Amino acid sequence: MNGLACKNPAMVQASDFAFSGLHIPGNTSNAVGSRVTPVSVTQIPGLNTLGISMVRIDYAPWGINSLHTHPRATEILIVIEGSLEVGFVTSNPENRHITKILKKGDVFVFPVGLIHYQRNIGYGNAVAIAALSSQNPGVITIANTIFGSKPDISTDLLAKAFQVDKSIVWQLQTKF
Repeated sequence: MNGLACKNPAMVQASDFAFSGLHIPGNTSNAVGSRVTPVSVTQIPGLNTLGISMVRIDYAPWGINSLHTHPRATEILIVIEGSLEVGFVTSNPENRHITKILKKGDVFVFPVGLIHYQRNIGYGNAVAIAALSSQNPGVITIANTIFGSKPDISTDLLAKAFQVDKSIVWQLQTKF
C-alpha cells in the first residue's frame, strides 16, 4: 500500500511505532516563514496501512503555510499557540473561498484534495498540529508546482492561463 512493503512481523520493534521531536520548534527562517515537521509512514514505519499521519506546523509572525493540497488525505488542524487565518477553495465551477480566524484550541477541517492554506495573523509565533487521513497524504505546493516545475511549463501557456504578461510568468519562474 502506498508503495511501501509491510515489515516482517517477527522483525517489528517498538521504535517502528514511535517518533520523538514534535516538541522541538521548526526553523521558520525561510521565504514563507513556516516549517512543517511531518510524522508519516516515513518517520514511523508502523503507520503503514493504518491510514493516519500528522504534522507540526510552526509559523513566524505573519508566516504562511502556502497554498497546497493533499491528494490522498483530509486534514484536521488544531491551533496550539497563536492565531491563524485558515482557508480552502471549493472545486469548479463554484471556487468558493471558505475562510476562518482560529485561536488557540480551535479546530478546522480541510477536505481531501482541496487547495488550502494557513497564515499566522499575530505578532508572535504560532504552532498548529494537524492529523491527516492517510499514512502517506502527499503534498502539492501550488506555486512551487506551477512555477518551479522541471522542465518549465511554457511561459506562453502560463501567461494565457493566468491572463498576465509573459514577463510576470518569467519573473515567477525565476523565484522557484
